[in-house]
Amino acid sequence: MKVLALHPDRCTGCLRCELYCSYMQTGAIQPSKSVIRVSPFEGFTSYAPYTCTQCDEGWCMTACPVGAIVITAAGAKDVIDDQCVGCKLCTIACPYGTMFYDGDTRKASKCNLCGGAPACVAACPTEAITYDEVPTGDWLGDFARERTARVLATSADGRGVAARTGMA
Repeated sequence: MKVLALHPDRCTGCLRCELYCSYMQTGAIQPSKSVIRVSPFEGFTSYAPYTCTQCDEGWCMTACPVGAIVITAAGAKDVIDDQCVGCKLCTIACPYGTMFYDGDTRKASKCNLCGGAPACVAACPTEAITYDEVPTGDWLGDFARERTARVLATSADGRGVAARTGMA
């Protein structure tokens, strides 16, 4: 399955992904309507793009009371505008903060992978966003694997979280 792979170490904060995304989603350059965002860190010395990772769990889909979120041929969980009632339950259910609510349309919105040709990928001059074929089980990649190992290995009492919770 192809997924958006985000590489924060390559991001320069140019925001082209936000501009292209908003144009693809709305037909106008409106970064506030973009479903990909770039977060500045450390006093604007580093940046990280973030958007829906099309997670396997699909909490947004599960939370939608009217079935307005469906899986497309590209593998994206997409909001069907005609069915969305604007209840915002999907925005609450998403643990990653990548479900958005548009106050103008009173509908939810999220990354739909632009039908399989993500505009943010084409716009990114540094390849901080790529559209790659990857196994779906490990969409977080090396960064999360390394961070998780560190967190599990350390704790205040010197024992790892895994040992305290019986997960070792």
